[in-house]
Amino acid sequence: MKAKTKKNPYAVSWKKDWQKNKTVYLIFLPVFLYFLIFHYLPMFGLVMAFQDFSLAKGVFRSPFNGLDNFIELFSGEAFPNALKNTLIMAAFSLTIGFAAPIVFALLITSVKNKKLRRTCQTISYLPNFVAAVVVTSLVKMFLTYDGPLTALLTSLGFEQQNWLANDKPPVFWVINCLMGVWQSFGYGSILFVASIMNINGDLHEAAAIDGATRWQRIWKITIPSIMPMIVMMFVLQIGLIFKTGSDKILLLYMPQTYSVADCLYTYTYRLGFGSSPDFGLAAASGLFQSVAGTVLLLLSNKLSRKWSDASLY
Repeated sequence: MKAKTKKNPYAVSWKKDWQKNKTVYLIFLPVFLYFLIFHYLPMFGLVMAFQDFSLAKGVFRSPFNGLDNFIELFSGEAFPNALKNTLIMAAFSLTIGFAAPIVFALLITSVKNKKLRRTCQTISYLPNFVAAVVVTSLVKMFLTYDGPLTALLTSLGFEQQNWLANDKPPVFWVINCLMGVWQSFGYGSILFVASIMNINGDLHEAAAIDGATRWQRIWKITIPSIMPMIVMMFVLQIGLIFKTGSDKILLLYMPQTYSVADCLYTYTYRLGFGSSPDFGLAAASGLFQSVAGTVLLLLSNKLSRKWSDASLY
């Protein structure tokens, strides 16, 4: 006689699950359709990266040319410069830009007055909801030849100029970094503030009784307690280094600053929508950024799990 197999008590048929969670599935349906239509279906266009794409022939009739687009991309004169600028601006973002929300979270959680703390937090969140077009317009207004920040820098001994037209490193890189910090440090601190507020207060009280200073308590208790959150956010940030802030760069840069401002995202945009568009080359550039970002994400997660015992997954 065949042995009776035990039924998994947690196994539920789709029919029963649908009857039980029908409302949840219906709520999730618009989200599923959004990602399917705007994120997954357009991925079919990646085939253009391996074609001598012609708009008249379309995806199905354009001839395949293997890796010719990638060879042309990597051997082009503008690509190495765009890659260099991308990596440099990513380094600014992963250091100054990433540290700013953590520092702000440490400072804001040390404020004892709840009303003052919440007011400061609310004010710091506001720039995140300002559109990139508005942010870049403000930057242009403040840093133009007669702008207020330009006047301040001139009074401090710097040359009066349109700072956004300055093609000397690291002027544009610093402007881009500080602009990103101003817009995102408050909103980016939300998770860190929540993690700090969830730390057991008894640890700080015991350390204070033992004579630990505020800095020692931050270094020995607060930072180790939020380290898993820091690692998770850092790993995610590495996966987005090719794209973060690129919309504002596209609105700020100009031909005279291409040497320091052109990044892979803006370079790809010009390939696809410039005066002589090459959709195959633009698709190859976009595919390179996606693959490189994924590899960096996996590598950074593996290294963080090996060195700090904390990882994204």
